[in-house]
Amino acid sequence: MDDKKKSGRYERIFEQLEGLLQKPGNAISRMATVVAVLSHKMDYYFWTGFYLLDDGELIAGPYQGPVACQLLAKDIGVCWAAINRKETVVVPNVHEFPGHIACDSRSNSEIVVPLKNRSGEIIGVLDVDSTSFSAFDETDRVWLEKIVGLLE
Repeated sequence: MDDKKKSGRYERIFEQLEGLLQKPGNAISRMATVVAVLSHKMDYYFWTGFYLLDDGELIAGPYQGPVACQLLAKDIGVCWAAINRKETVVVPNVHEFPGHIACDSRSNSEIVVPLKNRSGEIIGVLDVDSTSFSAFDETDRVWLEKIVGLLE
């Protein structure tokens, strides 16, 4: 998908989510809505979900795709890298990422965006995997950060 087409799709998703997230709901239902929309609108997404910090542990939150790792070992893998670096991490080939946690061997690339609370503290991450290599780029980063920002 070329960048212009991808940006247009993300823009429409963002606008749809802006409307959906104005309705009543708690944090979990709002995350589930984001995951459902992204998972069904982006054909190169293989696994889409949130991992949430809970008493220092990173546990699976709302997601769509194959069964997730329920608990991610501390300070290992792409999700923890995004938390520890306090920034989005884009990995073109997860098999080359030191300490990558392979919840499903079909995943080949990944993007992880930190999720913050209203005080700016990281409370989890949005994690998206693809079976394609180099599936995620700057366009994905920019728009996924904007979409995650709707939850903050």
